[in-house]
Amino acid sequence: MQRFANKIAVVTGGGRGIGQEIARALAAEGAKVAVVSRSESSCGKAAEEINADFPGSCTAYAVDVADHAAVQELSKKIGDEIGAVNILVNNAGVTRDGLLMRMKEEDWDTVLDTNLKGAFNTVKAFMRPLMKAEDPRIINIASVVGIIGNAGQANYSASKAGLIGFTKAVARELSGRQVTCNAVAPGFIKTDMTDELTDAQKNAVVGNIPLGSFGETKDIAAMVAFLASKEARYITGQVFAVDGGMTM
Repeated sequence: MQRFANKIAVVTGGGRGIGQEIARALAAEGAKVAVVSRSESSCGKAAEEINADFPGSCTAYAVDVADHAAVQELSKKIGDEIGAVNILVNNAGVTRDGLLMRMKEEDWDTVLDTNLKGAFNTVKAFMRPLMKAEDPRIINIASVVGIIGNAGQANYSASKAGLIGFTKAVARELSGRQVTCNAVAPGFIKTDMTDELTDAQKNAVVGNIPLGSFGETKDIAAMVAFLASKEARYITGQVFAVDGGMTM
């Protein structure tokens, strides 16, 4: 049985890595998925790859989620072209790492605008259709560094901690309409971003993970798919760390 048959999902940051895997997992179970990323080539390629396995399941939309007006227009376009949204996954995120002492204001603003304001923009844009939808779900992709912090990532940690607080507030505000809102906090997951780490850096990180390895994008997608399902109807305002035990 396909859990998301006749459901419409929006996945931001869906052009690669965790976002693409989430889009694939939802499409595999019957959802029509709007794959959103800032780069037309990125979201286009991701949608093409997923459609090759699940024909007609994905549509690509190139939008910068930090642009409030553009996201409002995106909501209207998706509503007209695909239909009213049931599932919103806020995964879009960027990093501009550096020690706070040397961090530029623009590096702070870029990360907060995409990672935190981007989620505000999408929830605002899709809120009304979600409140009328069947089994409405909002799932925000946070990070373990939003829980425990990380040196050299003051901007990223702040954005993800803010996203956790945002998740809880939205969960309370929309609970009367049965819209659930939860956060998933990935630990260190194998992506092109972690591939850039040196072997020494990877070994140091793994040494702090009780399960002794990096996670995979499928681990995050599986949690998102559960939270998007009917089975998770009574879960809201929660943060689920998928991190191999880092934050226990």
